Parts: sequence; structure tokens; C-alpha cells
Amino acid sequence: MTQRLALIHTVGKLVPVFGALGDELLPGVERVDVVDEGLLRETIEAGRIPDATAVRLEGHVDAAVADGADLVLVTCSSVGPAVDAIHDRRGVPILRVDEALADRAIELGSRVGVIATLATTLAPTADLIRRRAATLRRAPGEVTIVSHLCEGAFAELEAGNLERHDELVRAGLRELLPRVDVVVLAQASMARVADTLAESESHGTPILSSPRLGMERVATRLRARAATADGG
Repeated sequence: MTQRLALIHTVGKLVPVFGALGDELLPGVERVDVVDEGLLRETIEAGRIPDATAVRLEGHVDAAVADGADLVLVTCSSVGPAVDAIHDRRGVPILRVDEALADRAIELGSRVGVIATLATTLAPTADLIRRRAATLRRAPGEVTIVSHLCEGAFAELEAGNLERHDELVRAGLRELLPRVDVVVLAQASMARVADTLAESESHGTPILSSPRLGMERVATRLRARAATADGG
């Protein structure tokens, strides 16, 4: 039976990014994209995930599962805490895009840098890394998180000032990279900027983003689900 993956996006421009990864990593898996940019907009405006926003996200998840999704991937880190709450309360097959990102960062070093252009994304990503460190049985204090918010960058992006946005993100990366073992990009949109850094600027420090790692974990989960269904 053909497996189905539902992707819930809060940024429409990321649909083709995940589509290309799906073509590469999930051959034969049917994909359904749901775009609700209001989920992110409302979270930014409130500085947290409003209750009504969390309820609407859960409605999207329920609809996807009812429509036959074997797994639901939420591609927005800002609403990650709501994803965790849905999973913990309901046990539905749902995954937040940055779980694998956090795990990989913990594997690569004890000083993890987290960089974002939104405070609503920075805090949930840092919290996820702390919780995954505990899940992976790291000793208390073994993993240190160094957070950096690129002040003003998101506003520049919203205003269409892409060059200024990129400049602010590059400056943040240059400041953070020498201080940590690995850098986590809390937003997928920052990966393009990280790719423009010269090797001398990166200091050989790995820079991780969520889309590929997230989709690789999706592939692993779907394979495990198929094996279970087949009795393997």
C-alpha cells in the first residue's frame, strides 16, 4: 500500500524545498501539502502560540490523519511546542521538523549555537535541544546552548530588503561560529545565507538546517511503520 505524508507549512515558499527533498528521499510516498501562513503570523504577533492557533493546527493534523496520512510533518519550528503537545496528548503520528536537527547537533558537540531571526523560533529550538539532550541521556550541563537573535533581520525580510536581511544573518553567524562546536539554523530560510560564508569565516564549524535532516527522519519513520505493518 502506498504511504502518505502530510506536510503542514507556515511559509508557502518552503513547499518546493520540501517537495524536492521528498522526490529524492521518499520515492513512492504520496505527499499532501497544507499551507496556513496565519499559524506563524499569529504566533509572531502574540509572541507565543495562541490557544486558537494551536487548535487550528490540531485541526489540520486531524484532517490529514483522517485523510489517510501515515505521518504528519510540521515544517515550522515556531509552532514546535504545539506539535509536542498534540503528540503527547493524542499519540497521533506527528513529527516536528527540527527534532532530527537537535539530535544531530547534540551528536556533533557540547556547545551548540542556535541562531534565528525570530524570538518565537529561537526559544522553542533551544528548548527542544535541551529536552532532546535529556532524552539522549546527556548529563545535566553536558550540552551548553549559545543563542543568537539576529535583531531586525526578519523585519527586513518582510519589507523585501533581502540584501539587508542576509547581511544581518551573516553578521550573526560570524559572531556565533567561533564560540561553539556546531550551529543550528532555527529557520530553514537561513540556510541560503549560511551557504555564502567563506570557509575561513565558518572556522570549520558545522552549520545545520532542518529540511534535509527532518525529511531523512521522516523516511526512517515511514520505513519503520511499513516494516511493522508487514510484520517485520
